[in-house]
Amino acid sequence: MLEQISLYDVLKRPILTEKCTALRERQKKVLVEVASHASKDQIAQAAKLLFNVDVVKVNTMNYRGKIKRLRQSVGKRKNTKRAYLTLAKGSDVDLFGLVGQEVAPESKAS
Repeated sequence: MLEQISLYDVLKRPILTEKCTALRERQKKVLVEVASHASKDQIAQAAKLLFNVDVVKVNTMNYRGKIKRLRQSVGKRKNTKRAYLTLAKGSDVDLFGLVGQEVAPESKAS
């Protein structure tokens, strides 16, 4: 079992884009950036302990950092590893503290 300190080393941050939000709503998949040395089992255990969800499947991808130029200097973005977490039916990741709450529409005050 993973220690509490290493949970945050395995799962670095959730990736929140329009595509990821649509995948989360339709297919119960969450995209997170993970440590480059983390295995699929470690990622699943960390997600289960940290987010309190049941993970059915983990798909990982290694992204190579893009080479960027700024005038004469050449730089490179960092290499990252990302994981798609397929969640079990009935479980959801609470990223903003809004899961299960209805957001009330703003009323216009005249």
